[in-house]
Amino acid sequence: MTHRLVALIVASLSVLVGTPSLAQGLRPSPGLSLAPSVARTQPDVPQAADYIVAVVNSEPVTNNEVQRELRRLVQQLTQQGRPMPDRKDMARQVLENLINQRVQLQSASETGLRIDDAAVEMAVQNIARQNQMDVPTLQRRLADDGIVFSQFRTQLREQLVLTRLRERDVEPRVRVSDFEVDQYLRDQQNNTDPANTEINLAQILVSVPDSATAEQIGVFQAKAQKAMERARAGENFAALVREYSDAPDRVNEGQLGLRVADRYPPLFLEATQSLQIGAVSGVVRSGAGFHVLKVLERRNAGLPPMTVTQARARHILLRVTPQLSERAASDKLTEFKRRLVAGQADFAALARENSQDGSAAQGGDLGWANPGMYVPEFEDVMNRLAPGQISDPLVSRFGVHLIQLMERRDAPLSLREQREAVRSMLREKKLDETYMNWAQDLRGRAYVEMREPPQ
Repeated sequence: MTHRLVALIVASLSVLVGTPSLAQGLRPSPGLSLAPSVARTQPDVPQAADYIVAVVNSEPVTNNEVQRELRRLVQQLTQQGRPMPDRKDMARQVLENLINQRVQLQSASETGLRIDDAAVEMAVQNIARQNQMDVPTLQRRLADDGIVFSQFRTQLREQLVLTRLRERDVEPRVRVSDFEVDQYLRDQQNNTDPANTEINLAQILVSVPDSATAEQIGVFQAKAQKAMERARAGENFAALVREYSDAPDRVNEGQLGLRVADRYPPLFLEATQSLQIGAVSGVVRSGAGFHVLKVLERRNAGLPPMTVTQARARHILLRVTPQLSERAASDKLTEFKRRLVAGQADFAALARENSQDGSAAQGGDLGWANPGMYVPEFEDVMNRLAPGQISDPLVSRFGVHLIQLMERRDAPLSLREQREAVRSMLREKKLDETYMNWAQDLRGRAYVEMREPPQ
């Protein structure tokens, strides 16, 4: 099977219609990503003679550049199953994005902003590590997709330049005051619009056939009543769903999913509007049958989540040195995993004896962690583990790890953390607006000449 991968270097390798480049901003510190695709970055057939479609401060933008980015965009939309806009409109947007990118790169060059080779090399290594491969393997995989590695590095350097430019010229302009946070919280608390409230309900449905007799309906209602009484007595609602419910969502513990309140049937809202989180409704009759509802979550759609899912994991870290190669470290951790799965070793003991970081004394225990506390390559693997499960060896910028997820929990944010979450949300909104104004100002001061295609 041929592996075909195209690097997602945000604006350089994918031009998204109508999406500001800042919103797609590459974050070099956590690393870049690589994703599967069937799109080639080089055409399979010879190209027609190239020509200039625009001049940006004396620097040309060619038709081949536009067509290359357009092909990537079409492939991306196809893979995502998104509707395909008019091709001429897409081509115009692609050209506009290329012009804006060219203007920003020129601004960076004029002000002396440079990215050295070491930074580019580190970004390449981050891409490889995130995708569990080394750099030579990355080069081969890119070559399979028709991507010349030197061009890949050039586009990566340009994206790093754009990111640094925005960090330097845009982000310092954005400030969110305590007054703005307070005002936003007051506005949200006073907003009673149902469209501003999100609810997650779980249900037990005892279905009633259309042909049911009055006697049969009474039996079904008694069944629902019994389920409701057991739920209110504190029995596990998910277990009751499996025992009583006829609804398709029984496989998801009866959860209907977090959705805006006005997307629920009015009778569901009436039955649950006065209930606290965790409370169970009375029996509700609908055309489908008898329902018992439990309120799992209720939140303001205009606010970030007020709880966070924390993970507690432990790991064994082996650092790569001239004496211990990455492959040797991986082989050693693979043997540790085999022994652990076979019950021949204890994780904490192995960590204390072998792990090469500060958690070794605690048996590798990293304690409770909020999302985003670990580097992405570590956190991505950890998030895919079930409690008690042990990962395969994985490579991060720190070395080679073996991870065991111990447990997860939902923890409420402190008042200070809630305010910082709101501040961060407001800042992101301001950042997009500030970026758009900054980009428009740069574009307005540039000389841009649009060229007609040759006849």
